[in-house]
Amino acid sequence: MNKIDLKDTYLKFFESKGHKIIPSAPIIPENDPTCLFNTAGMQPLVPYLKGEPHPEGKRLADVQKCFRTNDLDSIGDTTHHTFFEMLGNWSLGDYFKKESISWSFELLTKHLNIPIERLAVSVFKGNNIVPADNESAKIWEELGIKKERIAFLDDEHNWWPNMELTGPCGPDTEIFYWRSNEEIPEKFDPNDENWVEIWNNVFMQYNHGEDGNFTSLKNKNVDTGLGVERVTAILEGVTDNYKSSVWKDVIQKIEEISNLSYDDEKNKKSMRIIADHIRAIVMIAGDDSGIKPSNTDQGYILRRLIRRTIRYAKKLNIDINSNWEQELSSLIINKYSKYYNELERNKNDILETLKNEKLKFNRTLEHGLKEFEKVVKNLTGNTINKDVAFRLYDTFGFPIELTQELATELNLKVDTEGFKEKFAEHQEKSRQGSTGKFKGGLASTGEMETKYHTATHLLNAALKQVLGSHVHQKGSNITAERMRFDFSHPTKMTDEEKQKAEELVNKYINDAIPVEKMEMKKEEALKLGAEAMFIEKYGDIVSVYKIGDVSLELCGGPHVKNTKELGHFKIKKEEASSSGVRRIKAVLE
Repeated sequence: MNKIDLKDTYLKFFESKGHKIIPSAPIIPENDPTCLFNTAGMQPLVPYLKGEPHPEGKRLADVQKCFRTNDLDSIGDTTHHTFFEMLGNWSLGDYFKKESISWSFELLTKHLNIPIERLAVSVFKGNNIVPADNESAKIWEELGIKKERIAFLDDEHNWWPNMELTGPCGPDTEIFYWRSNEEIPEKFDPNDENWVEIWNNVFMQYNHGEDGNFTSLKNKNVDTGLGVERVTAILEGVTDNYKSSVWKDVIQKIEEISNLSYDDEKNKKSMRIIADHIRAIVMIAGDDSGIKPSNTDQGYILRRLIRRTIRYAKKLNIDINSNWEQELSSLIINKYSKYYNELERNKNDILETLKNEKLKFNRTLEHGLKEFEKVVKNLTGNTINKDVAFRLYDTFGFPIELTQELATELNLKVDTEGFKEKFAEHQEKSRQGSTGKFKGGLASTGEMETKYHTATHLLNAALKQVLGSHVHQKGSNITAERMRFDFSHPTKMTDEEKQKAEELVNKYINDAIPVEKMEMKKEEALKLGAEAMFIEKYGDIVSVYKIGDVSLELCGGPHVKNTKELGHFKIKKEEASSSGVRRIKAVLE
């Protein structure tokens, strides 16, 4: 069974169980204050998991584009990826544990023909706050999973999102597959790496209140996620994801470009990283939000991925000045554009972005080589210390391997242990700094975020009035303190234009316009002239928010009931975001 069959089989199965199939949301979240990328299938559905009715009903399923950076250091092994596709199904206050677990089991064993003896599961073992999830364990036993294959684990492993965050939450049950040719052990040991997690079923049955208490939710939700890449490899009988149909053609192209073999152990890690990163780069650069490499947010991640790809291409002795990156990205675009048509639409942008960043990084590497020569000239002793090694990495993009390579040629040593310590410190700082941007979750849309969400609609409408109908939203980022709004416009706004836009938004607020929510067919909404940032992400039935005669937009919410709730709107800054895209930072006072 190949990858396309897996997606089709999954969606058809859940359609037969009364689920509506919804399209993937973009990889860059629309108006989501919690993170830079969609990191899971549930993320675009947060308002509905919190209780807002979904226009398509209570049972949903999809294939969602996801991106995570927390596994970046693991890329290069057989199972981890930055960009991945997540199959998901949801119950919004409808069915619960029995149906969810039974259907997962039925799909895996009857439709995908996975032998039951290769499966194991984990459930929540309980703590002094919430009891053990014996209900899920009992359902698994009734389906035929032996007691020895059911592990009770703590909240770090089997609770979502975590015990500290307030809002809807609950235990989850994870399904594991024995991915090895060795004999399958009778007892499930979650620490044995041969047991690979393939599916996670989250049961949101509690609300964690501000007072610290966990109370039962009236409407209980189910949120599940199954990784396309891992399950494809399992179905195709390979223990290395990169030998599955998802990656085979990409790896072959890298072999062709480098004249090296993937089967040679010393090439595997580099080839896997290039394959993984080039696909992630295409997905981020191909998003309609127009992300370009930069030193902040999504642009920083994109830049890091491109530079990392170039480093590993160098390790394979690929001629960096050839068009190798164009060949690989074109292959990915052709492979995925039938699922995500924005890739074909933005093909030139993707190729141009890669090419320009490659040229820039090549220049940076040249500067780095000159810096390395200076370091050697001024060196006392025969060891390059950790601070210098880290500066070469951090400022000039030198991987430690390159510094070591150059040092060895000159019979010098490098304090690699010291470098690793500095690198670990740097990672920890980065992790802490980006916690808010990558957490994702249900606890982060408060009163102020809701106000800013509505304010983006008013600003969009005002900019169209002031600058012209060519203005369209290209992205936004909202926190409780401020809003950031990206829009299509070729030139810097004048002070007069900024003032006019600000005055218009405040007029809309002072006019106390009711904010109405309507549900209708997508075609009908478009006929009415409703604007949508990513039209492909919406299903057949859509939510449309109408703010008098000012604004009509397809949107998932949340919004205030009346514009008068917003207070006073103030533009703090207007600047370039990327080519043809401007950015406004504003606050509500």
